[in-house]
Amino acid sequence: MAIATAMPSPSETYTDRFDNIDLDEIIGNRRLLVPYIHCVLDKGKCTPDGKELKSHIAEAIENDCAKCTEVQRKGTRKVLGHLINNEQEFWDELTARYDPEHKYSVKYENELRTSK
Repeated sequence: MAIATAMPSPSETYTDRFDNIDLDEIIGNRRLLVPYIHCVLDKGKCTPDGKELKSHIAEAIENDCAKCTEVQRKGTRKVLGHLINNEQEFWDELTARYDPEHKYSVKYENELRTSK
């Protein structure tokens, strides 16, 4: 299976309006992280950046973040790695909702799981 490596043009990428969010602060503080998780799982209210994330999450997972900016691509890997390694229950809920057949989540787990 061939994967296109050409980068999308700026008009084909997701908005970069939220690219400056401090992801380390969010994933390092459950009080900040949990509301984002609840937002994308329809279990809580969404902030504007949470709504933006939620509107693209399924497509980004299915297309390996093809429309992500480089900042978003790195941030996605950071957050997914954190969830896979530190928040297994949330990871399981997210995969059940957005990848119930585990077509894509297994790839992320294999790439991002760290040894304990």
